[in-house]
Amino acid sequence: MSLGNNKKEVMGVVGTSERFYLGLDFGTSGARFAIIDLDGKIQAEAKREYPLYSDIPLELRKHIVSISIDGTSATTLIVHSDTGEPLSRPFLYNESCPDALPMVKSIAPPNHTVCTGSSTLCKLVSWWNNAGSNQKSALLLHQADWLLWLLHGKLGVSDYNNALKVGYDPEVDSYPSWLVCQPYSHLLPSVVAPGTPIASLKEEIRNKFGFQKDCVVCTGTTDSIAAFLAARATQPGKAVTSLGSTLAIKLLSNTRIEDSRFGVYSHRLDDKWLVGGASNTGGAVLRQLFTDDQLDNLSEQINPSEASLLDYYPLPKVGERFPVADPNLAPRLVPRPESDVEYLHGILESIARIEAKAYGLLKDLGATEVDEVFTAGGGAKNEKWTKIRERVLGLPVIRANQTEAAYGAALLAIKGDQVNIL
Repeated sequence: MSLGNNKKEVMGVVGTSERFYLGLDFGTSGARFAIIDLDGKIQAEAKREYPLYSDIPLELRKHIVSISIDGTSATTLIVHSDTGEPLSRPFLYNESCPDALPMVKSIAPPNHTVCTGSSTLCKLVSWWNNAGSNQKSALLLHQADWLLWLLHGKLGVSDYNNALKVGYDPEVDSYPSWLVCQPYSHLLPSVVAPGTPIASLKEEIRNKFGFQKDCVVCTGTTDSIAAFLAARATQPGKAVTSLGSTLAIKLLSNTRIEDSRFGVYSHRLDDKWLVGGASNTGGAVLRQLFTDDQLDNLSEQINPSEASLLDYYPLPKVGERFPVADPNLAPRLVPRPESDVEYLHGILESIARIEAKAYGLLKDLGATEVDEVFTAGGGAKNEKWTKIRERVLGLPVIRANQTEAAYGAALLAIKGDQVNIL
């Protein structure tokens, strides 16, 4: 995603007193931006798969007063605490570090969110055990933290959504004592609420790309939470399923639920809780098997009112996080029928069954029962899949008016501007 010097025409006439808000979404397969006004009206948006670029319109940049970014949850970088340079390759969101799991389980409470091999804390401990204990000047950052640092220049700031999987407790708003006493605790970033102003946009970036002097950079969030914010589901019982490369579920609940045995955790959302988890099933599996054109054409031939008898567990590779936490769970995509329509039908229905199992599990663990599901992500565009999911879930499934996480990040930018005291 390039800030660029694009001079393409933008819709409407931009007044000199307009105030706009920029949200950036760096997901698994591509990057997106959304620029909105205070009423939430989109002024410009674009998305591109990596490594292509899309320019933020030049005429809008000078009106942007606040920026926020979302990134994939538990994508972890260990950087030099003075320079910000990476000290190792990034640990990706779905990467497991089973070597660190026994040590993490020995210090964390039973069934804590960090007690899965893909947690940020496991990635930190794995790095520490293998290379980091001799490194005194190191700092942990999440993907969104690092990208925001490139804009504001202040190292070591995160938000309580991204920091959850490293062990931060959003209920008491601090790191727990069992974590701060560890020898690697000095790597942990400071944590504030999502949408908190950090600093003004760096002068060199302002001057190079034409942003205004007072443009502020705010803490971000994770991609699935940004998608939830974009849907504007504000009442307990409302849920958002993000159908991107993976399947991420977020249910607004009055009750906080944590259980690593099932990959379940709760993010704080003001005075309520976003309960859920993320499965490795989703669009990444579909892309391994079909092209976009094939998905469109085959989907059109599916009868969504008929149940598929095929029973799969579609995964891109070995390992699952939620609603089953099993790093050794193998993909199940056979038998494959002769008909590609039947095959796709079976895969889409099997993913819907995983989604239904996930919502049932949340209810069993004590979360507010789901009564309506909004859908975000690329899978929200597949109408046949939506009808399959409605039948399997037994619930109304609605495509959110805004389905892009970048829009949710832009809403955080509004929040940051409203509380800005920099």
